[in-house]
Formats: sequence, structure tokens, C-alpha cells
Amino acid sequence: MSATNSHVILLVGAGPAGMAVASTLAKAGHEVIILNRDIKFGGLAEYGIFPAKLKLRGGLKKQYWELLERPNVHYFGNVSIGNAKDLTVEQVRSLGASAVVFSIGAQGTKAIGVEGDSAKGVFHAKDVVYHFNRLPGFGDRPFEMGKHVAIIGAGDVMVDISHWLVRYKKVERVTAIVRRGPAERKYNPKEIRAVCANMDMEGVTKEVARIKDRLAAVGQNPEEVLTSLTGEFTKCEPIVSDTKMGFKFLASPKRILVDGNNRVRGLEMEDNKLEPKGDDTVAVGLKQYYEFPCDSVIFAVGDKVDETVGLPYKSGMFVTNPNKTGNDPDDALFQAFDETTGKILDGVFLAGWARKASEGLVGIAKRDGDWCAEVVNRYLATKQPGNHTKVILDKLKTILIDRKSHPVDVKSLRALEAAEKAHKDTPDCIGVFKYASNQEMIGLIERGTS
Repeated sequence: MSATNSHVILLVGAGPAGMAVASTLAKAGHEVIILNRDIKFGGLAEYGIFPAKLKLRGGLKKQYWELLERPNVHYFGNVSIGNAKDLTVEQVRSLGASAVVFSIGAQGTKAIGVEGDSAKGVFHAKDVVYHFNRLPGFGDRPFEMGKHVAIIGAGDVMVDISHWLVRYKKVERVTAIVRRGPAERKYNPKEIRAVCANMDMEGVTKEVARIKDRLAAVGQNPEEVLTSLTGEFTKCEPIVSDTKMGFKFLASPKRILVDGNNRVRGLEMEDNKLEPKGDDTVAVGLKQYYEFPCDSVIFAVGDKVDETVGLPYKSGMFVTNPNKTGNDPDDALFQAFDETTGKILDGVFLAGWARKASEGLVGIAKRDGDWCAEVVNRYLATKQPGNHTKVILDKLKTILIDRKSHPVDVKSLRALEAAEKAHKDTPDCIGVFKYASNQEMIGLIERGTS
């Protein structure tokens, strides 16, 4: 691509989707300026994957370093976008880039909507995952779990949190609360290997027997369901704790029960039955309730986007174009759309969890970023290049200086990486050592780059 056809793209968010967008557009010869909330790049790859998965994390990090060290990629970490943040959406758009891509993930938390959800001992899965991944603001915050932890959900996030509770916190018992039955579990069978050595096999067998009539009512053979479930408990990682892991199926939490100090003492649960729905099933409440004792509750039921960012927002999602476009019908899926005016935000695109919250993990986020980059490239082909890179970078730096922000560049990240590698591991860190506060990291960077 010649310099005359080269555009400047502003990318907000440096997770797997954003880095995929950046990679494609940078390789196409465009200038890419990345604004990232966290000091470190990686998003879900840095703060969402279980920290002991060093090979996966290391491979992704290597790819991201290679991208960020390209001469046409400019990284600004520790820069938040949104109302009352370092920059507003309008300020980002006014910098004069040819396009702006928001790949900021799903930073909001879904409302649980059950009585007692503000009690001590109620946690959101994302916060717990951030905690054991040592995301600043979460890594050094106490997460007191007690002896018996109930996790609401049956996906990979539930398994990751169970992994942490079983192998690192070593609580007495972990119970996954599942609205539907064993056949509808969502986790990857390979992931359950981290905790299956601790599975209470007698308890699992009894639990399937407890609901056998309800399984049979929708044509599921209870014995086959049990065999399928327990058949995945193979190649288990060596046992390191006495924690017992189990399930409670066909159960919906209706109310969190608390003691006199507003601390969790249990859940009020409703029994469910299964009803067919197309090729799938849905859980239907039976209006039969019982108490389930536990010391803490973790809701692993998905996320929503952060409505304070300033993009058009509705029902937990940023709004995308509902109208097919003449260029390519799928382009609309990535275009930000303002329902109050009935028009797209010209040149503003969404990718990854910002476009579709909680949809898949790193691989799916990357594919979404690749797809978004195709859409942006088609858009750029219809436009004349806007402001020069230097003009945009100078305007950006002026605003950040005025806001007394502390942006972090790639050179600074290398200094931080060296400091963390030289640090001996601590018991609080799983995998590799990480500093858990922005203040510590900024201090180290300032000393390391001075």
C-alpha cells in the first residue's frame, strides 16, 4: 500500500479482538493507534485465561509483542475511554482518524436480579477471575469465600473458578448450581480435568438419581446421562486438596439467604423441570423451593458492556446497525448505530465482546476481530485518508497531558516486563508474578525508563 492510500485507525481496547483488528490493518499498511484501559495489553488473554496456562498465554503474548513493535503501530496503555475518563468517545472521534474501532470487551456486570445479591459473600465471576489473574483493582482485594462455595453456571468460567477454589484456595466444598440438567452442561470436557480428581462421585451419582424422572420425561436416559458426565472425568490433574466438588442440577437460585450480619448463609432454590424447545431444552420452575446452605455465591452468568462509555447502548449491548448495507450485508453487524437519529455513527465500528458480550473465548474473539478488519478495510476503500499520523498523535498527547493522564508506551511495557521477570514468585501469584496495582507498575516504569 502506498503512503497516499494509508489511513490512520484508532483502536480502543487491546484484547484478542482488538489485536486481531490491529494486526490485519497494520499489515495492510495502515497506521494503527491503540488506546487501552489497562497498562498491559492482552485483555482477556492477560486477565481472563487461567493463569497457570503458561503455554497458551506465552504464545499470545509473543504475537502481541511482535505487533506492537511494528513501526506503524502506536500503543497508549493506561488510557480509559468514557464519560469522566481520560477521553470521551467524542474526543476520540474528533482526533481525525479515518475510522475508530471499539473492542473494549464487556466491562459491565449483569444484574443478578435476586433478593440479597448485595450481601457479603456474593461475587461476580468476572471479578473473581480478575482477582486470581491480578488485574489492578482486583488482584489485591480480599475475596473471602468461606468453606462452601456455590457457583451459578455450567460453563468454562465456572470450571476456571472451581479450579482456583479447589487447587489454590482449597475450600472444603464447591457446588456448581445448574438451571438445566447434566446433558446441557456447557464447559469443555478438557477443562474439567483440572478439578475432576476432587469430584464427589457418590454425590454426583445421587444427584443424577434425584432428578432421573425429570430427565426421563424429556427422553433423556438417566444412566446414559450419568455415564456421559462422569466419562469426562479422565486424565484428571493430580489431587492437591481435600476439596469436594459437586453439582446441583435443575435448580434456580431465587433468593440469597443471609445472617444477622448480612453475610451469605445459603440460597433459596427452586426445583426446575426440562421442557423441549426446538432441538434444545429450557428450564421451567416447578414452584417447589428449598434451602441450600453455603458460605458464598459466585454468579457465572455472563457479562454486559459498560453503558458509561458513551456509545449508543441498549439492554446490556452497544447498538449495531439493524439495517443491511448495500456494500456487504454483514458490514452492518459491526457498525455502531444511534437509534435516536436512526443513523450509523460513520466510521465507528465494534468488535469482540463490545459487539457481542460473553460470546466465546480468545479464538472466537480473534475471529471477530479478523472479520471486523475486513469490514473496516472495505469502508476505508471508499474514503480519502484523513489527518496525518503525527497530527493525530500530537492532538492525543496534548489532551492526555491536559488531563494529567499517565499513558504507557511499548518501551515502558518492556521495562515493566523486565521488573516482573526479575521478581521472585509469591504465594498469591499463579503462573508468573504480576504486580497487582497500577501505582506499583507506574512507579516501576518511571524508575525503569528514567
